[in-house]
Amino acid sequence: MRLVILGGGESGIGTAILGKKKGYDVFVSDFGKIKENYKEVLIINEIAWEEEKHTEDLILNADLVMKSPGIPDKSPVVKRLKEKGVPVLSEIEFAAPFTNATIIGITGSNGKTTTTMLTHHLLKSAGLNVGLGGNIGKSFAWQVADNNYDSYVLELSSFQLDGIVNFKPHIAIITNISPDHLDRYEYKYENYIDSKFRITKNQTEEDYLIYDADDEAITEWFKTHTTKAKLIPFSLTKILSEGAYIKNNKMEISINQEEFTMDTEHIALEGKHNMKNAMAATSVAKLMQIRKSTIRESLSNFQGVEHRLEKVLKIQNVQYINDSKATNVNATFFALDSMNTPTVWIVGGVDKGNDYNELMSLVREKVKAIICLGVDNKKIIDAFGNVVDMMVEVDNMNDAVIMAQRLTEKGDTVLLSPACASFDLFENYEDRGNQFKQAVKNL
Repeated sequence: MRLVILGGGESGIGTAILGKKKGYDVFVSDFGKIKENYKEVLIINEIAWEEEKHTEDLILNADLVMKSPGIPDKSPVVKRLKEKGVPVLSEIEFAAPFTNATIIGITGSNGKTTTTMLTHHLLKSAGLNVGLGGNIGKSFAWQVADNNYDSYVLELSSFQLDGIVNFKPHIAIITNISPDHLDRYEYKYENYIDSKFRITKNQTEEDYLIYDADDEAITEWFKTHTTKAKLIPFSLTKILSEGAYIKNNKMEISINQEEFTMDTEHIALEGKHNMKNAMAATSVAKLMQIRKSTIRESLSNFQGVEHRLEKVLKIQNVQYINDSKATNVNATFFALDSMNTPTVWIVGGVDKGNDYNELMSLVREKVKAIICLGVDNKKIIDAFGNVVDMMVEVDNMNDAVIMAQRLTEKGDTVLLSPACASFDLFENYEDRGNQFKQAVKNL
């Protein structure tokens, strides 16, 4: 069996290692450059590869193709493969049959990384032999090849879910859905929503779907679609007989006739959206039979996720917060919503079809100045130019942070929450967040 892998990044290399271990004839092809450390892995494992090109003769003879999530379906080589009837899968789909582990799959437009990390933290603290992967950390395929975990917590992007045929998690979570990556879905929101719900398409009556019952897109989907999975909703506004909710500053969870309660003030994560992430993760812990005392302890000592509402430093009584991971409007909505002091907001980057109107009331209420950090800031200036007293454009992170310091007074907050992708001025959101943290430390 010839396995061709398109893309020599983390998921590609992981799949190559697993494929080789399972006896496939493996070839890796990357249209860009392959990182040196990945090349070394390929060479050590005697796996054939090419970079900066896709040689059709070496690709179209595949029995099976694993496509990296970053490569769109409309790329010429993928189209040719599909015309020839060659199956094109995602890494998750390829790797899943090679493990008997219990899989917890987590998707959503926002909150999925925090929920994934928190779920993993809850299970690991309870002594479970559990792996963490998918969209974060070491690729799922690589771990299936090298480790023997009893369960996996996987963060799954819509791009990863698009390549699913038979994959099914035992427990699925949809944290929320808001418009994102619409450029990959023909600018049709419903296509993106359907993509997220692929996480539950193969689930049976034995499986569970945990979801945000306050989310409009999710609620609408359930009006015309069904899943066989047992439903476990969570909500900030409703009281649920089965599921998780907040009442009188207590998180209350009822699943399979078992109750769990905890005062929200003891939960380490702050902000309404994080209560949702905590409810989702705790629902998993309850399904996995984790002891209540362990859950309480883990929720109170969780450190949070880098680049997600990360407190960097307080300088002259001004708090600097790194929320570089906010690459869409909905994520920035949560960030602004959790600000309790006058805020200088650093925003901008590559816009994925953003509608800034959703932020208007929060900006009026909380933002005293806006610093635009992007190559093209026209939409942001048009949206908020008349709403805030001060609007500045900069083209690098150092200037953004220096300008922010000038615009603040004691008791203010400086928030980097871009609502956009980072590829115009930075390598990725991590690079953007790290540059912000460094610039703050240099003040």
